[in-house]
Amino acid sequence: MTRFFLTTAIDYVNSRPHLGTAYEKICADVIARYQRLCGLDTRFLMGNDEHSQNVYKQATDLGLDPLAYCDRMEQEFRRTWQRLDVSFDDFIRTTEPRHNAGVTELARRIYDAGDIYDGVYEGWYCIGCEEFKQEKDLVNGKCPLHPTLQPEWIREKNYFFRLSKYQQPLLDLFAAHPEFLQPEIRRNEILRLIEGGLVDLSVSRAGQSWGIPLPWDPASVVYVWFDALINYASAVGLGGDRDVFERWWPADLHVVGKDITRFHAVIWPAMLMSAKLPVPRQVFGHGFMTLNGQRMSKTLGTIVDPIDAADRLGVDPLRLYLVKEIAFGGDGDFSWDRYEERYNVDLANNLGNLVSRVAAMAGRYRNGVLRPSGGGSDQLVRLGEQIALDYRRAMDAFAIHEGAAAAYRLIDATNEFIAATAPWALAKDAASADRLTHVLFDAAEAIRFAAVLLAPIMPSSSREILRRVGASVDRLHLDRDGRWRTEGERVLLQEGPLWPRKEHTILTDNQTTPPGAPAPEAAGAPGPAAPAPAPAASAAAPEAARISMDDFMKVELRTAKVLAAERVPKSNKLLKLQVDAGTEHRTLVAGIAEAYDPEALVGKTVVIVFNLKPAKLMGVESNGMVLAASPDGGKPIVVSFDEAPPPGTRVR
Repeated sequence: MTRFFLTTAIDYVNSRPHLGTAYEKICADVIARYQRLCGLDTRFLMGNDEHSQNVYKQATDLGLDPLAYCDRMEQEFRRTWQRLDVSFDDFIRTTEPRHNAGVTELARRIYDAGDIYDGVYEGWYCIGCEEFKQEKDLVNGKCPLHPTLQPEWIREKNYFFRLSKYQQPLLDLFAAHPEFLQPEIRRNEILRLIEGGLVDLSVSRAGQSWGIPLPWDPASVVYVWFDALINYASAVGLGGDRDVFERWWPADLHVVGKDITRFHAVIWPAMLMSAKLPVPRQVFGHGFMTLNGQRMSKTLGTIVDPIDAADRLGVDPLRLYLVKEIAFGGDGDFSWDRYEERYNVDLANNLGNLVSRVAAMAGRYRNGVLRPSGGGSDQLVRLGEQIALDYRRAMDAFAIHEGAAAAYRLIDATNEFIAATAPWALAKDAASADRLTHVLFDAAEAIRFAAVLLAPIMPSSSREILRRVGASVDRLHLDRDGRWRTEGERVLLQEGPLWPRKEHTILTDNQTTPPGAPAPEAAGAPGPAAPAPAPAASAAAPEAARISMDDFMKVELRTAKVLAAERVPKSNKLLKLQVDAGTEHRTLVAGIAEAYDPEALVGKTVVIVFNLKPAKLMGVESNGMVLAASPDGGKPIVVSFDEAPPPGTRVR
């Protein structure tokens, strides 16, 4: 296969897009960018669903012509998708002439096949879904998706599509192509629905002018759901350019929400079967986005503006959060606290810090230029090759969250590689000059490799990372650029932080002080490591100076893994550490700069006083104390382990 045609659901334009809408578009964009990275000629279609009675009502409420209102909303949606760096190739509106032609063509084919008949429909109608509902679909008399709207009882003349005729052909489709509907939970749900029997569906609305007229009865318009589904085919030439249609149809993948998988995996393929046209190769039904555990919904008023979310921390951090934190296919939750936490952990402390550290060491020890004479770290190379396989396997299966996790395995391994090889120590030994060059080159290569894997998820940031490690940023191809390289000169650039850390003071587990709030009053011992004075060898501690076991147990000691370390400006003694304490990440200030290079601490597991009140030192708030000893009053040595326990382990 040399081409890939991908679509998302088209969106109602009765209000602006929210983060739940944006989640679908960003995930589909990641898939489209991955297909391009693999060298496939990719067509990524998005669009707006405009023949909705909700849209018509919204326009009239605003005193606007419906088409003028839709023109305005197109700009709103395009502005959002542009801000989120969504790389669609085509954008269709259901009021376009090409869509009218496609709907007319498909409706005529189904009518000519004898699968349309007229009748009278009587039943409940949800204005939110714009769909007739059976009694069994209601919960306490309400639509479960729009519980604030009262369904209406409607009786009107309609034309019906013989969906029931296609029960067995659909079962045959699912049996022959188990991959047709994913994930598995969606496939099982829809299979049970088909096996339970299918009911013929209304495909028209009478007495309305906002819509596409039926070709055999211009007094009725095509029902909005029937109209909307056809956009996928009308966008690629159905009813128009036959050559374009034959090139791009059928679609390779429809990405839709789980609430509309029935339309896309039952009704839409049945329509195409009736019209004697190929069905899509695959439908993927993703989960709902929630806000602090509540479904994100325009109707419920629980929405987040995606532009606000992008403006808070950046477009790529938002894209990474949505892709990496939420298993694609399942439901996912968004919270501002979690979003900021992952920004600090995944980007500021991890990937961003790694890029800065390697560039800084290359600049300090090799004037920014790395010229390896061959060889490399076999362990890191093998890991990179395995990660590339895992990444492709995940992305090919649309498990984009696993693809992101694979790239981060390489990032984490590179941090551990630097901690194990200690370039700062190699730099002190002239005999280790070649080894130092190889270590830095391998670290830079791992960063380049990870940036290529992350390119579909964080396109702008990946280009910037590639630029900083002296790699090409144009026309990336996974077969060429997703391989480990052991040769070639690299010129690394030292520039500002890619993702400056966002400081929120941690008070207790899972609590933060909002920006601008006063810091908690510091009391007790300060935050930096406190080297203990050397005790007299022969003197025992006086009985009165001893503390009870109860007093000792008040001090909560925990293990913590150092994620990032840097010198505190204007101080010769202080280091600022970002640590993983198991249940949370913290900022600590430690008075150990005279004994440790910052790079030497990253990846090390230390012991901290976890329940110490915060204190400010040199303008930096420290939330804990690193334990260290100073033999004979000399330089402090931090408490560490031969085999480190997990972060957050209690020390007793």
